[in-house]
Amino acid sequence: MRDKFLKYQAQTTNHPISLEVSHAIGSYIYTKDKKKYLDFVAGVSASNLGHKNKKILSAVKKQIEKYWHVMVYGEFVQESSVKLCELISKHLPDPLSVTYLTNSGTEAIEAAMKLSKRVTGRTKIISANNGYHGNTQGAMSVMGFEKRKRAYRPLIPNIKFIDFNNIDQINLIDNNTASVILETIQGGAGFILPQKNFLKAIRKKCNDVGALLILDEIQPGIGRTGKLFAFEHFSVNPDILVFGKGLGGGFPIGAMTTDMKKMNLFKKNPILGHITTFGGHPVISAAAYANLKETIESGVIEKIEEKEKLFRKLLKHRLITEIRGKGLMLALIMKNEQTSKRLILESLKKGLILFGLLFESKAVRITPPLNINKREIKIGCSIIMSVLNDDVD
Repeated sequence: MRDKFLKYQAQTTNHPISLEVSHAIGSYIYTKDKKKYLDFVAGVSASNLGHKNKKILSAVKKQIEKYWHVMVYGEFVQESSVKLCELISKHLPDPLSVTYLTNSGTEAIEAAMKLSKRVTGRTKIISANNGYHGNTQGAMSVMGFEKRKRAYRPLIPNIKFIDFNNIDQINLIDNNTASVILETIQGGAGFILPQKNFLKAIRKKCNDVGALLILDEIQPGIGRTGKLFAFEHFSVNPDILVFGKGLGGGFPIGAMTTDMKKMNLFKKNPILGHITTFGGHPVISAAAYANLKETIESGVIEKIEEKEKLFRKLLKHRLITEIRGKGLMLALIMKNEQTSKRLILESLKKGLILFGLLFESKAVRITPPLNINKREIKIGCSIIMSVLNDDVD
């Protein structure tokens, strides 16, 4: 099967991990050669409640026995999608009340960018250097990493960049600005937290000039940082919130939430202002609703801070220069790129799945399922330390 994988399925790197997956349950992935791997990546922050979660599985089975695809987005009343949007609304501050469901976080970013132009009548968008919002042409336009996008130019014009956490640059946000789009916590850059009231300053500047603040919570959202949404840590509310990944519990979904007045602009001049065939798919929505409900009601979010402290306690080594991030969105910053690559590869040989980050070559991602237990954390950290000790020896 691996040979067929390489022959028939498109690859995006020369050296894919190529584990031949048999099944997965909880915090473990099993391969056809009878090996098991502790998963410290969770599908890149997507499988928030681990693999084969019983409540998500039950919801999917129940929905799929009724129907799956019946009509394009926004035309039929489908209970699972309505319930999901209602649950989202109940756990967001006013006026964030109406959600557009998409197939991915990137698609939700596209919708948010379009909507900000409709609301303001402006075209200038401000993003952050080393910011990542997806890989479609629009999302790539607001990606602040030239090396990854120069091969695909020309992209959308009138995009300007500021340095994340640099308050001195916010005057670039002016009366011509439609929106400022930022990750609440920068992901690809190395899990960078906002500092020194940076987000508050951005929020005030947007208010002053009439620009919209779009916060991208595709990765830090849905409990990963110890709050349902990361912006709750920083006392700043967005005009448009974008999220995905962990919302689906391992199923493909994205979402954009704003207020009704703004969202209604997609209804006219022109009608069908943003459309998608499979966004809000009833089976995916059923999975997302079960996942979100369990995440909120199970108490898993309240345990994140304690688990973060355990990781930070166990992962102390002279080859780790710092641990960035918050909650279970952590990045080990190694002394150099070679050490990070070796840690990922050697840990895999010992039964632990780790992964890198897009723009920070010295980083090693730790984004396990939110319901990982302390014993599993200790097992994984022991493997990491053993690899690093071998490296020192």
